[in-house]
Amino acid sequence: MGSIWEYANPKKFTRTVDVVLPPVAVLAALSLVVGLVWGFFFTPDDYKQGSTVKIIYLHVPSALLAINTWLMMLAASLIWLIRRHHVSALAARAAAPVGAVMTVIALVTGAIWGQPMWGTWWAWDPRLTSFLILFLFYLGYIALWAAIENDDTAADLTSVLCIVGSVFAILSRYAVNFWNQGLHQGASLSLDKEENVADVFYYPLLMTIGGFVLLFIALVLLRTRTEIRARRTRALLARERMI
Repeated sequence: MGSIWEYANPKKFTRTVDVVLPPVAVLAALSLVVGLVWGFFFTPDDYKQGSTVKIIYLHVPSALLAINTWLMMLAASLIWLIRRHHVSALAARAAAPVGAVMTVIALVTGAIWGQPMWGTWWAWDPRLTSFLILFLFYLGYIALWAAIENDDTAADLTSVLCIVGSVFAILSRYAVNFWNQGLHQGASLSLDKEENVADVFYYPLLMTIGGFVLLFIALVLLRTRTEIRARRTRALLARERMI
């Protein structure tokens, strides 16, 4: 078995993606279709929240990915800073727009869910506020990559930004544990079975989360492959200009 560091080689990574991406994309599509259809059409209304509760199948998976995408970017950024593997830096760059979209979905679906439950579209709740700040960090990260022409310099600076922004990713995950006040409920999924939603909602939710995770993997693999090819193209163009 080869070392995981072999995939730091852009050619090997690209060849692997060519093989892995199609089945992952198919599994993502199947999981999402099954999970969302199961959740929206074959689960009952909640005795308190009515049909509004079914937005959980979009809100919870997107919120989980909004947080964990940033943590994945943190890991990739640390690998770049320590080992200077370009694939890791490009993977972090590729993941950022996906994470930003997931954060928007989480914020919007949370507002739609919260309005009938709380009587307001928005509240400066600790978790909501940290999520909003996390979204701004996503935008700043994407903008910083776009603003710096040299890829290595951009990777260095965005890695530092990623480390700083990780504070808000952690706060977004654990805000309800740090502060007792706030409208947002506790976790819908937990290692503690007593904190999970009812089984009738739990299993389709797991299926939907699996679909979102597979979709994330497929998108990041696709975008990282694209970033590698774009970097190679820029290098070739720069070499031609020097001739």
